[in-house]
Amino acid sequence: METTNPIPALDYETVIGLEVHAQLRTRSKMYCSCSSDYANAPPNTHVCPVCLGMPGVLPNINRQAVEYAMMTAQALNCSISQYTKFDRKNYPYPDLMKGYQISQYDQPVGLGGWLNIEVNQKIKRIGITRVHQEEDVAKLLHRDEGGMAYSLVDVNRSGVPLMEIVSEPDMRSAEEARAYLVKLHSILRYLGVSTANMEEGSFRCDANISIRPRGTDKLLAKVEVKNMNSFRAVFRALEYEGERQRKVLSQGGRLAQETRGWVEPEGKTVSQRSKEFAHDYRYFPEPDLPPITPSSAWVENVRAMLPELPEARFNRFVSQFGLPVYDANLLTENRETAEYYELLVSSDPEVSPKEISNWLVGAAAGILNTSGCDIIDFGRRVNPQNFTALVKLVSKAVINSGTGKVVLEEMFDSGKTAQTIINEKGLGQISDTSELETAAFEVIRDNPQAVADFKAGKAQAVKFMVGQLMRLSKGRANPNMASEIITRKLGEL
Repeated sequence: METTNPIPALDYETVIGLEVHAQLRTRSKMYCSCSSDYANAPPNTHVCPVCLGMPGVLPNINRQAVEYAMMTAQALNCSISQYTKFDRKNYPYPDLMKGYQISQYDQPVGLGGWLNIEVNQKIKRIGITRVHQEEDVAKLLHRDEGGMAYSLVDVNRSGVPLMEIVSEPDMRSAEEARAYLVKLHSILRYLGVSTANMEEGSFRCDANISIRPRGTDKLLAKVEVKNMNSFRAVFRALEYEGERQRKVLSQGGRLAQETRGWVEPEGKTVSQRSKEFAHDYRYFPEPDLPPITPSSAWVENVRAMLPELPEARFNRFVSQFGLPVYDANLLTENRETAEYYELLVSSDPEVSPKEISNWLVGAAAGILNTSGCDIIDFGRRVNPQNFTALVKLVSKAVINSGTGKVVLEEMFDSGKTAQTIINEKGLGQISDTSELETAAFEVIRDNPQAVADFKAGKAQAVKFMVGQLMRLSKGRANPNMASEIITRKLGEL
């Protein structure tokens, strides 16, 4: 327990460190050949004596899992250990089949890295303590039937490869913690080493949060926060927990070193168990697995597999394509969107990268949000050449932007080209002066109040009548020409 004297809340500083567990996208488990694709499998069907923890069985190391961990460590600027080994982490829990977890303790795969984040337009470097490997545990299914509570064990998840990424306690706010997680999540997806889906549990975060009097190094009791399954939940939980600790101290109370769980519906953390003393896991080297001594050639081969990472791609999009920071950020959030954008840009050099960006982060993003599909599915339905052809038709005033959005939706639904849809539905933009003047005459004739407003000096009257002309033409009128003709005709009155 940590006893304190009341200190005004504003005199405390928040200190946060994060531990992230990511499931690795390997076909088999970490130490056996069972399929790691357990999500939709019937319970206890992806099992063998190794992941069941039977006596006398011998595990084997999944080489691809090791390489994925090495890739991640290098992407996070860690040094790769010349000697790394596996250890037994002993603790009793129903979902741990063997009574111990094969993990890594004092000699992990990667050490001493860093990750840059941006908060409030300021860059901050967050230290990475270590990247190490271990295995996932089984899944407990809790039941309550007629007042009779019991639990079932599904062993399918047991042994699935996990990678733990531990940060230094360098974050000072919930916003910094969220920015760190978003950046790390993006990197793992760029690497392709994990689906990093928080809702499915393949990207899980525990947070250690303390406060200390500002200007000192004396941390008060450390609280571990669990059960956060979204970026929003992490932000809200850490915001709440920081304020809770300050409130306890401001009222003269004491902080306990404990584990607390985040309760999303109630928007608060609740105590789960005391952590008065550190748990003794009785680590010792795993006797059934040999240590790994990566050669320099192996390390360099793994380094060569690294793709262009989000930060580098962002900088290139700004410098090569002249994109503003906002656009470049959106386009490089995930690897698939960035790659689709580059295919769009390369498909027709006559169309400006900025115009393509406008359509991709605007109309296309709207379709993704409403349809629930991802950019890969969108790209299958609207190939880069067809998408860029649509942007070109709008830029050349064959159709206006409003019609272009309608055409894009039809392209997504039908797979047809923009030109085919325009021809079939007669959606070509009206740029014929005489036709637009006739429409303008009708609009002015039918809206005497708007004409009176214009004569009274109300500029909005012109916009209103242009809108009426666009409606009359079913959105096909060239908006610039419509505005010019309406303004000229009103001036002639």
